[in-house]
Amino acid sequence: MSVIVVGLNHRTVPLEVLERMTVNDAHLPKALHDLTSRSNLSEAVVLSTCMRTEIYAVADKYHGAVQDVRNFLSELGFTAPEEFTDHLYSFHDDAAVTHLFRVASGLDSAVLGEGEVLGQVRHAWEKAREESAAGPVLSALFRHAVEVGKRARAETAIARGTTSVSQAAVEMAARQLGSLEGRSILVLGAGDMGEGIAVALSSSASSSRVLVANRTWTKAVAVANRVGGEAIDFGSLAAALEDVDVVLTTTGSPSVLIEASDVSGVMDSRERDLLIVDIAVPRDVDPSVRNLPGVTLLDMDDLRAFAEAGIAGRRGEIAKVEAIIAEEVQRFLDASVAREAAPLVAALRERAEQVRQAELTRLAARLDGLDDRQRQAVEALTRGILNKLLHEPTVRLKDAAGSPRGESLAAALRALFDL
Repeated sequence: MSVIVVGLNHRTVPLEVLERMTVNDAHLPKALHDLTSRSNLSEAVVLSTCMRTEIYAVADKYHGAVQDVRNFLSELGFTAPEEFTDHLYSFHDDAAVTHLFRVASGLDSAVLGEGEVLGQVRHAWEKAREESAAGPVLSALFRHAVEVGKRARAETAIARGTTSVSQAAVEMAARQLGSLEGRSILVLGAGDMGEGIAVALSSSASSSRVLVANRTWTKAVAVANRVGGEAIDFGSLAAALEDVDVVLTTTGSPSVLIEASDVSGVMDSRERDLLIVDIAVPRDVDPSVRNLPGVTLLDMDDLRAFAEAGIAGRRGEIAKVEAIIAEEVQRFLDASVAREAAPLVAALRERAEQVRQAELTRLAARLDGLDDRQRQAVEALTRGILNKLLHEPTVRLKDAAGSPRGESLAAALRALFDL
């Protein structure tokens, strides 16, 4: 049995492929049940963000499990396997553990050290637990990954500076226009990323007018109130496009929300240019909008290039984070080995205790004449003999767990003691 990860991310596939493979919260339960119903997968967690879609699973057979995940992604994106198979990456066991720890630490993000991914890792795990898709193996792995992500940020300077996609999107918009001060800005989407954008705007462009639109009105109001902005009805989006200077969009919509025809109609009546920053995956804005006169459209590809130019100051921290990850991977593997041996050790001791109790019961009549002190002595003697007899087999089994020798010892114990 192995832990595997199969996925694709912003570095391995074009944006148009990645967005077809995105799993939003509404579809997560179905996706998780689909994965765990496949013959080679017994546990599953889906980590799907604007940067990646990764399937973590407990696999009975490695190659069969990879095939199961590939088929799942093909069905998810209505895409023939040959269109994306060459872009997939897959890791198993310690390499899969290392990969997740790097993701949680922000080393595999477009914005090096970004903090949002740690929350996304935790959220993916929690959703999988809610659907009973994450069992003891993946729960232990993801719990440890969250600890590693926190430790990396606490003990190194990897989180210094711009360390969120939301913050980077606002800074990229400011760089494009020179400044966002005094601008009228529409934030489309009031989830975690949308709220992050609004908060970043309130810090870096305090004199700007911030409008927040979301399908759920109460969420739009909550985010707008937090930053001193104004919530607008989602249905008045077209009117807002006529008035604002900048649109920052990051919804979880599975389809385009702003068509080229929507923007071209607006631009006919506008006297100034429009900047749109679309960091949603799938994209909220029709990519052909970038061809319209007076419109600048930036997306995740542009954000990656912008973020890459700004991480020089944090590159020196990578080696420190990698050292933490290496240490934590070994600690996780050691704990996993102990967990694998523990049930067999417990079963062995339980069987031995059953024999001890049976013998005491069989000899109960002969022990009737003993006083309490003598009975305690018999109890201590028999327990002590068992502990001494079981000590060496227990130590050897734990030391060899996870190795071929450990598997042989485990098989011998099961056969000899009928465990």
